[in-house]
Amino acid sequence: MTQKSVKIYSTPTCTYCKQAKEFFDENNIKYKDFDVTRSEEAREEMIDKTGQMGVPVILINEKVIIGFDKEKIKKALGM
Repeated sequence: MTQKSVKIYSTPTCTYCKQAKEFFDENNIKYKDFDVTRSEEAREEMIDKTGQMGVPVILINEKVIIGFDKEKIKKALGM
């Protein structure tokens, strides 16, 4: 199975962001983490793609998942 492109826009204090990253780690899924409190560019990119400011925002091959929705994530990853 080819690794899909996974990005997560998060903040250090977000519980659901931590849960999403733990899920990826437990399942050996590589992801790029963008801290929107530190990167204005990442924050603007997230808002441009989703029109909203809540985190986490997860992109799996450009499919947008807002929040930590394990079932949607698994489906997007083909699990």
